[in-house]
Amino acid sequence: MAKDMSAVAGRKRKLQLFDIVNYIVFTFLGLAILVPIWKVLVDSLNAVGVYQFRLWPSQFTLDGYRTIIETSALYRPFLNSVITTILGTLLGLVLSTLGGYVLVKNEIPGRGGLAYFLLFTMIFSGGMIPEYLVMKRIGLVDNMWILVFKHGMNVYNLVLMKNFFEGIPESLYEAAEIDGCTPMGIFFKIVLPLSKAALASIGLMFAVTIWNDYSTVKIYIMKPDQVNFQYKLRNMVMDGDTPTTAYKVSQTTLFNAGIISAILPFMILYPFLQKYFVQGVNIGAVKE
Repeated sequence: MAKDMSAVAGRKRKLQLFDIVNYIVFTFLGLAILVPIWKVLVDSLNAVGVYQFRLWPSQFTLDGYRTIIETSALYRPFLNSVITTILGTLLGLVLSTLGGYVLVKNEIPGRGGLAYFLLFTMIFSGGMIPEYLVMKRIGLVDNMWILVFKHGMNVYNLVLMKNFFEGIPESLYEAAEIDGCTPMGIFFKIVLPLSKAALASIGLMFAVTIWNDYSTVKIYIMKPDQVNFQYKLRNMVMDGDTPTTAYKVSQTTLFNAGIISAILPFMILYPFLQKYFVQGVNIGAVKE
């Protein structure tokens, strides 16, 4: 009995030590992430461009954000990013959910061949030059809509949705069919309501990919009014491509305001989707 009590006490001490180390490690990781973000935020509100770290702005100003909102060369790329991200995410979710649902229906003829064809595209691609020629032929070169259609079909996300749909008990499909529900009725009334976690996780993947896409704009778009905000922000920071503005704001302040504007939408979005995102991390990992 005494040995059992000592063993339990030893496990508790080990657990407490693990918790302490865990808290310390994640505290340092949190600070390593938050401190740079805080510096960028403070610098974006500081009228005087400084390089040293400050907890608060010495001369508070919102001119950096006013410049982004009121300068066409800045708010137009930001608006392009918002539009393409929303539409591209919606298109990606529609294609991924419908495609994943088709692949779990055993009665669909050619389902196996279609699945292998889609998986083949994950391993092999036509290459950059053939892709560019295709995009040019369908009129997406120098057009911001390329961000919508290029990312609208993602086989990896489609496979994730397929795996999630396979985890839904077959008895639910059978019960709906007995009640006279059509395949599309099952999809809208049974499958989608049970797929909130998967939709949130995959939708977030689509949104982050489209919002942060720089390389596609760099390769395919030359018109200044068609670029996204990430491309414009990169040119501002790296090449000094700062537009003429109505406000006398330092470049450092404007650069940091642009960075905050680029990360702010998802900083606001993540807390609302965190519950579903955590549930959807293991999509398809456990099957009955």
